[in-house]
Amino acid sequence: MKCRHIFAGMALVAMLGAAPASAQSLADSLIAAYRNSNLLEQNRAVLRAADEDVAIAVANLRPTLDFVTEFSTSITSRQGTGLMARGGQSQSLSVGLQAQLTLIDFGRGQLAREAANASVLATRQALIGVEQDVLQSAIAAHLDVRIATEAVSLQRATVRAISEELEAARQRFELNEVTRTDVALAEASLAAARSGLAAAEGQLAAAREGYKFATGQEAGQLRPPPALPRTAASLDAATDIARRTHPDILQAQQQVTVAELNAQRIGAQRHGSVTAGASVGADFSSGSDPSRSASANVRYARPIFQGGRLNAETRKANAQRDQARAGLHQSVAGVVQNVAVAWANIDVAQARTAASRQQVSAAESAFEGTREEARLGVRTTLDVLNAETDLLEARTNLLEAEASVQTATYDLLAAMGLLTVEHLGLGVPTYDPEAYFNAVRDAPVTSSQGEALDRVLRALNRD
Repeated sequence: MKCRHIFAGMALVAMLGAAPASAQSLADSLIAAYRNSNLLEQNRAVLRAADEDVAIAVANLRPTLDFVTEFSTSITSRQGTGLMARGGQSQSLSVGLQAQLTLIDFGRGQLAREAANASVLATRQALIGVEQDVLQSAIAAHLDVRIATEAVSLQRATVRAISEELEAARQRFELNEVTRTDVALAEASLAAARSGLAAAEGQLAAAREGYKFATGQEAGQLRPPPALPRTAASLDAATDIARRTHPDILQAQQQVTVAELNAQRIGAQRHGSVTAGASVGADFSSGSDPSRSASANVRYARPIFQGGRLNAETRKANAQRDQARAGLHQSVAGVVQNVAVAWANIDVAQARTAASRQQVSAAESAFEGTREEARLGVRTTLDVLNAETDLLEARTNLLEAEASVQTATYDLLAAMGLLTVEHLGLGVPTYDPEAYFNAVRDAPVTSSQGEALDRVLRALNRD
């Protein structure tokens, strides 16, 4: 019977077997992966870039002030036919300040700001999705090393056992109790076992490299996996949780919001805009006294004919909105499928584990019985070697089946959107997406908020 209830807390510190204090637990592997992941760091930078889009949208609503300077020179001809005949040269320099403010844009600026905010929320969910992928990879790497380590131990034990069988066969051959064929069979089995050991050691080396890639550190002695985490009481409950919490669905929802806001913003372009401008300046020309000027204006402009560009932009925005809506439906369908597949995989893995335990028990009994019967002369050396091979296969199957239960359970958590550092309760400081966003969302220039941004950048080692 499955032990599946709504999350509550994760017992990642409860181990299934005794291990040295220095051994790495699954929680240690997850923490290392979270701290050392370049992929997470990359996507955090993507999120900070999205945060800046909000600041840019805010800045577009504010007045602009430009310093303008211009130097010009001209050559004139008064008499004659040549360019320089009795001509003159004049130079002028103008400096000034120009200010401009959009008074009315019929909501386009505010829509752009809201779309940027929704894009930030979508990017945050994408970051959570990456976090789940990173933790899933760490779990798989941890279990791969554990399986490979146990497989090497089993192969070494098998080599030792077959070596003993070979020695026994040679002694019995000297006593004329078995034939040379029996010795040859034992020698062949020993060579095959040594080959299997070499393959297992190669798989362990590869698994260690995979662990280093997933976690950013070397694999030491790994503890057995902890007790299985709680997931959900039923498939329907798991699906309901996934619909509410999975980052793919939440990201797609925000992307729909972005597309709808952008469609509205493009449509509002038809109304034009009202802008106000002001300028002050001074002009210095050769041969004349300096002059000063000041001006102010209010301007309204709206598009009349743009060669069909505005219509094309409107159609494009509407198509992108439809695309986002379809993407949301597809994300929901994919998440629901993944939950169902993960749930079924748990059933399969548990059934496989139960059958593998029975297989190991039966193979152990068969091996012991066959070996004893061989001592009495009822069974041959080949029978013993076959029983030994069956036992090794059964134990290997059990290792893989037990690991598949762990993998399927964590896959279900990921399918529900709950495979995160926070939900697992790993006790490691997590990245705070609000810190940078709060520091930049109002597009600070120089203020206490700007100082807060400097502190955040120093904390991120990005100053």
